Amino acid sequence: MAMASKTRNMLEGLVREGSFKWLLGSRSSFEDEIEEMGKSPSAQKNWIQELSPVANIVVRRCSKILGISTNELRESFDAEASESIKHPSCFARNFLEYCCFRALALSTQVTGHLADKKFRRLTFDMMLAWEAPSTTSESLLSVGEEATVGIEAFSRIAPAVPTIANVIISDNIFEVLTASTDGRLQFSIYDKYLTGLERSIKKVKSQSESSLLSPVRSSKGEKILEVDGTVTTQPVLEHVGISTWPGRLILTDHALYFEALRVVSYDKPKIYDLSNDLKQVVKPELTGPWGTRIFDKAVLYKSISLAEPVAIEFPELKGHTRRDYWLAIIREILYVHRFIKKFQISGVDRDEALSKAVLGILRVQALQDISSAVPLRSEALLMFNLCDQLPGGDLILEALANLLTSRELTRSDNSVGEGGMYSISALAMVSNLGFVFGTSPDVTSEAGLAVGEIAVGKMTTLEKVVKESRSNYEKVVLAQETVDGVKVDGIDTNLAVMKDFPGSVLIVVSFTSVMALQELLFPLMELGKLLLSLAYWDDSTKSLAFCMIFTYIIWRGWLGYALSFILIFTAVFMALTRCCGQGRPIEEVRVVVPPTMNTMEQLLAVQNAISKAEAFIQDMNIVLLKIRALLLAIFPQASLKFAIALLLIAAVLAFVPIKFLAILTFLETFTRYSPPRRSNTERWMRRLKEWWFSIPAAPVLLEREKEEKKRR
Repeated sequence: MAMASKTRNMLEGLVREGSFKWLLGSRSSFEDEIEEMGKSPSAQKNWIQELSPVANIVVRRCSKILGISTNELRESFDAEASESIKHPSCFARNFLEYCCFRALALSTQVTGHLADKKFRRLTFDMMLAWEAPSTTSESLLSVGEEATVGIEAFSRIAPAVPTIANVIISDNIFEVLTASTDGRLQFSIYDKYLTGLERSIKKVKSQSESSLLSPVRSSKGEKILEVDGTVTTQPVLEHVGISTWPGRLILTDHALYFEALRVVSYDKPKIYDLSNDLKQVVKPELTGPWGTRIFDKAVLYKSISLAEPVAIEFPELKGHTRRDYWLAIIREILYVHRFIKKFQISGVDRDEALSKAVLGILRVQALQDISSAVPLRSEALLMFNLCDQLPGGDLILEALANLLTSRELTRSDNSVGEGGMYSISALAMVSNLGFVFGTSPDVTSEAGLAVGEIAVGKMTTLEKVVKESRSNYEKVVLAQETVDGVKVDGIDTNLAVMKDFPGSVLIVVSFTSVMALQELLFPLMELGKLLLSLAYWDDSTKSLAFCMIFTYIIWRGWLGYALSFILIFTAVFMALTRCCGQGRPIEEVRVVVPPTMNTMEQLLAVQNAISKAEAFIQDMNIVLLKIRALLLAIFPQASLKFAIALLLIAAVLAFVPIKFLAILTFLETFTRYSPPRRSNTERWMRRLKEWWFSIPAAPVLLEREKEEKKRR
């Protein structure tokens, strides 16, 4: 009773003396609630001594949402949390997170919660309280309309509502929102972002419920995510060969559709599948009239189901912002389906993965209005795009797959009442928004079984992997800055950097000569395709037989005999051809001559060839400069790893017999993409690629000779 009386007297004194005025500035909801708590007879029951005033107010709001008292909330927390989470040094923040996660999980079940001003203010105030949760925390300067929050608070609270952010891209969203406010998030910008999210959700729901493509979409229950080409000032053009058609472009969560524009209606839609494994390639492309490559405003789609690639152009007067946006969202759908197939995710877990990709696209649409002055890097705001770029992105996807497939564990966790220790899942979030992915009838019933990406008082495995990946990405960015610094324009300057070249000679070969060379090299090209097919295990039976036969030949020491047999076979073939072909006319090499180009097309072809040659020489310079940096130990950490690798290779060459080296080299080359080794090979190749990109380039100083002007 003494403690309760002390709490009541403290609240009444603070309100009576106006001690909160320095904290609150102008009158706000916080001031009203503090006055209410000070006047209420039950204030001592609603005040937790370990929490700061702001945290106490947020916890009180959470208890109202949940319909239980703060004491009952604390009892639930004590029952569910481990001893380390309840430790006095971190109790305040962990208890605050527990209350926030439980309240958000319930309040997000209300339809249209993003449109509710109170909900938006609540989530922002949760971030404010997270920054100063305990009585020992540094006091906030303001908790009114001028209050701002930092990146740590945003990255902890925002992912608890999967619509707003997730663990992987929360930092990038925060950077976009605070681009004009020096790294601190204001409520006005945050409120504008949530308003844009609500608008994007309504648009997607309206499009998906419309009759647009309904006969095609109904079989898979596809949702329409974006539509373009309906406004005459922003057309969409499809290029196939030298043909160009305007039309309407539609992206769903499974495919890309293009409807060519006719006189008064649209033609039957062309389907460019993104969900099945068709070896799709989606990348930026240059387009122009009559098949020329001038404008960098298109997206190229290529797959084994198409006879020739398709380029979709997004014309605009300046830049290629539209193209970059569409490239990112198309890749996001393609990458999420690759992720699903790679980890064999199915059922509700598959819908969970799709929901994460869809929510990412909705966030980008909402952020486009906020960052209208600065071009938006859409690929950095889409999680599957970002994982394709980040060092260790495959490890992030692996951790995400483990989180998605842990549903049995989640059931057991819920059975012991630990649901409040995790944030809400993305699938439960989109189910509350009214989206149903696929045609599975049990999505809504099982959505609540999934846990989110944030856990109270600790970092999940996904958070740890993301943190490590971001740390490595900073090294790659620094290395890339050195690479960009040594890039120079012009073939002559690039050849000057490459000291081994005697001069700057550029040979432009005619297309007819190239076609003739391809025809002459056709047998060798076919042999190369066959070896690649065996190396990539396109036909497992053939690859296995090839590896066993040649491994046996190398083991028995018959490699010399095999080469001799090939030479004998070639000689016999030549002799038989001479005997059997006497008197017959010599068969000519048939070359299909390409269409005759006019002067403009020839100039564009030469320009394209020069650009490719310059890019190739630049890449070679970067390789040489990185090797120079390694050899001269300009960057000791990378050089140390390289030196250790060289020592290991030298030891193997010195002590391992040549026969075993040959067998190991052969098996390494032709079994790395076999089914048992493919996943490990892809992981190691990615690690090697990331290591290479993290190596800075050696500095380059360009000195130009002074030219003395001749006097007349």
